[in-house]
Amino acid sequence: MSKIGFIGLGIMGRPMATNLVKGGQDVMVSDLNASLVEELCAMGATSGTYAELARACDVIFTILPTGAIVREVLFGENGVASGLTAGKVVCDMSSVTPGESQECYRRLKEIGVGFVDAPVSGGEPGAIAGTLAIMCGGDQADFEKLLPAFEIMGSSALLIGGPGAGSVTKLANQIMVNLNIAAVSEALVLATKAGVDPMKVYKAVRGGLAGSTVLDAKAPMMCRRDFKPGGTIRVNHKDIKNVLATAHEIDVPLPLTAQLFEIQQALKVSGHMDDDHSGYVQYFEQLAGVTVRSDEA
Repeated sequence: MSKIGFIGLGIMGRPMATNLVKGGQDVMVSDLNASLVEELCAMGATSGTYAELARACDVIFTILPTGAIVREVLFGENGVASGLTAGKVVCDMSSVTPGESQECYRRLKEIGVGFVDAPVSGGEPGAIAGTLAIMCGGDQADFEKLLPAFEIMGSSALLIGGPGAGSVTKLANQIMVNLNIAAVSEALVLATKAGVDPMKVYKAVRGGLAGSTVLDAKAPMMCRRDFKPGGTIRVNHKDIKNVLATAHEIDVPLPLTAQLFEIQQALKVSGHMDDDHSGYVQYFEQLAGVTVRSDEA
């Protein structure tokens, strides 16, 4: 059994690492938050610095807030790369740009280390349940080394293409998810302003073509005013910024996504960045002067 390193114990990383430990894996963790490291160690993990983790582990997972942080953790002074030897594999599960993933792949390839970009979809509930969708880019041999861990953390893992392909897929995923949430928000505000119970509207349409995983996850949250984050607007704002930056580089116009980014900007100004992205409804509520709420939620 490979020894697994795991760096990043935030909203997503904490339950993902927990599932690896509970799944019987030999896991070594690292995070700036010492209390989270202690929590995982109490479950049976061990801890170490980035370099110690790299020396001890065969595969190393990272899930961190931004590409710049991933780069610093991997290649900064006493970073992961300082302890790596040929044949090991690094897997970054953060949401970053394809260019950032490709840079990591190239730099690690120079020292004989594999790299797979493997962002995830499913939010905190999927991370806790171990049902994440894992989207991968990299080499087949490296992907196969990671599969035992992927099978614990997710319900599906697919190698889509070469380095950066996983990050491209995550950007496409974020367009679909976030615009869907915005559309649900707009629809429920319309229903509320027209005097119809929004929860009943949701129940009426969910079995038809409008039904979706997003609708089922987010409409009830909106109706009960539950904006406790599974995926924060702050994180999705960063992702949509990455979407637009990547699109501009390759001359792909994204008019709907650009409008969504401005909605996120408005929510940033009004102090909602740490709400769940079901909180997009608050932007539309302000425009219409109503509050989406249902006693049936």
